[in-house]
Amino acid sequence: MMDTVHIGLIGDRDDSVTAHRAIPVALAMAAEATGVAVHVQWIGTETVGDGRALEAFDALWCVPASPYRNMDGALTAIRHARESQMPFLGTCGGFQHAVVEYARHVLGWADAEHAETAPDAARPVIVPLSCGLVEVRDTVKLLPGSQIAAIYQAHEIEEGYHCRYGLGSGFREAMADHPLRVAAVDEQDDVRALELDGHPFFIATLFQHERAALQGVCPPLAKAFVKAASEQRIGKAA
Repeated sequence: MMDTVHIGLIGDRDDSVTAHRAIPVALAMAAEATGVAVHVQWIGTETVGDGRALEAFDALWCVPASPYRNMDGALTAIRHARESQMPFLGTCGGFQHAVVEYARHVLGWADAEHAETAPDAARPVIVPLSCGLVEVRDTVKLLPGSQIAAIYQAHEIEEGYHCRYGLGSGFREAMADHPLRVAAVDEQDDVRALELDGHPFFIATLFQHERAALQGVCPPLAKAFVKAASEQRIGKAA
């Protein structure tokens, strides 16, 4: 019988946050759908430290509701998942901080910041949205050939948001020759999801697909994430 997979939720748990209530439900539904036993553990951003303890996990999900208590903790966790080929899922704040982490450590933009925590930064890669996406649903176009399109088996979906920040100018253009690529956009061609080529599973979405679980629907991305975590564990055991 296969071992239980261990999934770490990077973020500061608050049950008043809809996504925080939804994510454990989504993962339980994904576990049932895949036949994979899943153990979920919340990891407060202030407890991440140098990230070495994260090696005990098979996958990491950086959850919504930023600013985090410790931004560096979130960035350390994201970098660990990216560099160690550990399955990673980021939603809303997780998307935003995946952008900051990539900008700093891959693009070499040491001054890359999130406008929510550094509103006067010279290089904000995450900025306020011109039109906030708070408690709204919107159309998302999944780019052909993307991993996320294959997961959803669709080219267009509708998802919910609780978000006030998105991608800043310059970052999308800077990614042109990088493995981090745009995977989904909205009807105005604004970026709504990113994925990392050459990585088993590294997907970040500005929308909160996990919310579907509270309506009794197993989110496709959660299911794919659990499958990736299982494959990671099998690979470690081999």
